[in-house]
Amino acid sequence: MKVLVTGGAGFIGSNLTERLLGEGHDIDVLDDFNDFYDPLIKRANIAAVKNSVRVHEADLRDEPAVQRIMREGGYDTIIHLAARAGVRPSIQEPRLYIDTNITGTFHLLEAAKQHDVGRFIFASSSSVYGVIRTVPFSEEMCINATISPYAATKMAGEQLCSNYSHLYGMRCVCLRLFTVYGPRQRPDLAIHKFTKNIRSGVPIDQYGDGSTRRDYTYVDDIVQGIHACLGYEGEELCDIFNLGENQTTTLAELIAHIETALGEKANINLLPEQPGDVPLTYANIDKARRLLGYNPSTKIAAGIPKFVDWYLKTVK
Repeated sequence: MKVLVTGGAGFIGSNLTERLLGEGHDIDVLDDFNDFYDPLIKRANIAAVKNSVRVHEADLRDEPAVQRIMREGGYDTIIHLAARAGVRPSIQEPRLYIDTNITGTFHLLEAAKQHDVGRFIFASSSSVYGVIRTVPFSEEMCINATISPYAATKMAGEQLCSNYSHLYGMRCVCLRLFTVYGPRQRPDLAIHKFTKNIRSGVPIDQYGDGSTRRDYTYVDDIVQGIHACLGYEGEELCDIFNLGENQTTTLAELIAHIETALGEKANINLLPEQPGDVPLTYANIDKARRLLGYNPSTKIAAGIPKFVDWYLKTVK
């Protein structure tokens, strides 16, 4: 299968690319290597496979570049992971998030339509659920109250996928990912930052009283769920699935797991809750289990030590 992975040099994308290459798929990567975090980290992510993939260094906002890549690629499937990520930065730069995540997704879908790409897999986010308090979150819930520009762009991406599926017969699968962590996690994310600071003896910032809960999902389980979509032929031409661990962990519990894995105590700097942060995420994954064969297997008590082990061996 010929697959284009956007964001393929990033955290999830590089892990997915390695799995697909190992199965013999023909993989291209599209990534702009922007400076949201050190671009050298992304280049290191794909260093081991750079001779096995074709890397397109391009910005999704550049429609001619997207069209050229699609025209030359002859892809069967697009796995669209590239995005400006993060709730808090999106509040500071909403236009950048709208231009990249909405307009960029439109450019991809339009090029996919024009060049007969049959399958489009879109990485959405659990943030689309907003402050819904009925848990666990299921795909059938009515969603009408996102609370950050980032979440709004992911909801818009889902709607664009629905449009192109309905109008042009493109099979689209939208995946709502729940707080992904594991080897190569972005350095701006909590687990990575906490590990770095505790290890270095630097205080960690805890927003709120530590009672917020997240459905932390190990990257290998996310990759398994994305991979399952390559062969999905469901009745709905456009479908949505939650990919989570189906288990919640408080912020205080998360910090305790990292302390245990490192064998060191955190110095905690207590701060007010941040705008845009939701109090709870919790995935109902019954649909993904039933239709994708999704079977997450790494609980937080096992996943954090794996991440810490990678960090201690890899991060300088």
